[in-house]
Amino acid sequence: MTTGREHPMTSAVSAADLAPTPYAQEIRATGLKVRVGRKRMAVDGLDLSLGTGVHGLLGPNGAGKTTLIRTLATVLRPTEGALELLGESAGGTGELRALRRRIGYLPQEFGYYKRFTVREFVEYMAWLKEVPGADIPAAVQRAVERVGLADRADDRMKTLSGGMVRRVGIAQAIVNDPAILLLDEPTVGLDPAQRLRFRELLQELGTDTCVLVSTHLVEDVAAACTDVVLFAEGRLVFQGTPDDLAAAGGTEDVGDSPLERGYSALLQGPGQGRGAW
Repeated sequence: MTTGREHPMTSAVSAADLAPTPYAQEIRATGLKVRVGRKRMAVDGLDLSLGTGVHGLLGPNGAGKTTLIRTLATVLRPTEGALELLGESAGGTGELRALRRRIGYLPQEFGYYKRFTVREFVEYMAWLKEVPGADIPAAVQRAVERVGLADRADDRMKTLSGGMVRRVGIAQAIVNDPAILLLDEPTVGLDPAQRLRFRELLQELGTDTCVLVSTHLVEDVAAACTDVVLFAEGRLVFQGTPDDLAAAGGTEDVGDSPLERGYSALLQGPGQGRGAW
């Protein structure tokens, strides 16, 4: 660390512990329910399996997307049903620390220390994720380079634009080379050129990582995602390829592109809320 403070490591893990391991499905939910508040079931009986690749999570505001991602990140506990991440149960009250080392997570809004430099902040997040100390400098440098901030690595966070802060958020999410990467609205604040680079990064990550990206931008799904998950009222409406999504709509449906028309048709059609196509 270069923050001027020492952070005693509570335990050390070897590089082998963080090495990629193949799984049939990195994410598997069966009958998953997650309650928010006393009554509202934000995720309501979800059956979902996701493997290696880039999966786009679409849905209207209030659909339950953020609740689902927070549950997959082990921030929230399931109310009912089963959830397996990387072959391990994540639905009980057991120890999740080892599992969290293999997950990368970018929430819609993430906290950071304004006086930290970019490098210091990403180093700190790597330490929290228990990346081996000897590996942290290289891991941080690689993460910062992948989001295009190598030239700003020693600038303080408080000097960055909103789009740059978002890119630092992506860097901290990938610094531990996660097997599961969960990104909630990652393109907010990015300009068009940055979004194009981000799509390229997603495609790179998706070759050996299970990436789930929540977004309102259908064009990002078309450009970067191998699979689309459409979520509404806490339930799975559709799961398939971008081409399948485009084929679900017609000229009579609302939207400026085939994907948008397919999105509208599925949300308004008779199959809404009744499970996957």
